[in-house]
Amino acid sequence: MKAMAWQKYLEEQARRNKKIIFSITELANVSGTSRRAVNVELARLRKYGLIERYGRGCYGLPEMMTPEILLPCLDRNAYITGGYAMFHYGLITQLPSVVTCFTRRRHSKPEFTTPAGRFVFVCAQPPVYRPPVNDLMAGPEQALCDFVYLMRRRGVATESLFTFRNLRKLHIEVLDDLATGYPRTVMKQARAMLKQAVKCTP
Repeated sequence: MKAMAWQKYLEEQARRNKKIIFSITELANVSGTSRRAVNVELARLRKYGLIERYGRGCYGLPEMMTPEILLPCLDRNAYITGGYAMFHYGLITQLPSVVTCFTRRRHSKPEFTTPAGRFVFVCAQPPVYRPPVNDLMAGPEQALCDFVYLMRRRGVATESLFTFRNLRKLHIEVLDDLATGYPRTVMKQARAMLKQAVKCTP
């Protein structure tokens, strides 16, 4: 396939099917060539800026990828949580420099950079590891608990990294449902943060 034909195909897939990420096998099937041949074509398309490599065997349209779309290609067991999820819900003011993901898989390289952001994979076991139902991002209460859990594990003060806001909108009963999954010290701190936010509300 010529570069213009590839560009048309990729743009049509994004517009009609909301598909913006592809495996090498999928692209080889589209072009009707071998994986080796499509690798040569991909190198050419990347040079033209028509496609981007987002991970091992994962390619997609430039500037259209999001961490949520890319994550299943990097680790199907992982979900986004911590600071990135809290920013998504408007609980902190600063966009974190990394996308924190909890997973049951041990990565030989737990931190790596992609065109869609820098990912950090934290290996956790149940009950701390608790994938959201039908979603790739932890809910706001779970994201806060995961953040506190991770910061305490690293010996870092939670207030030293971000400026928190809107914590008063979180639900204490949801925190209570999550309580069995974390050490008591984590839940004590998370509840204290919510109570402080309510206390400071005008």
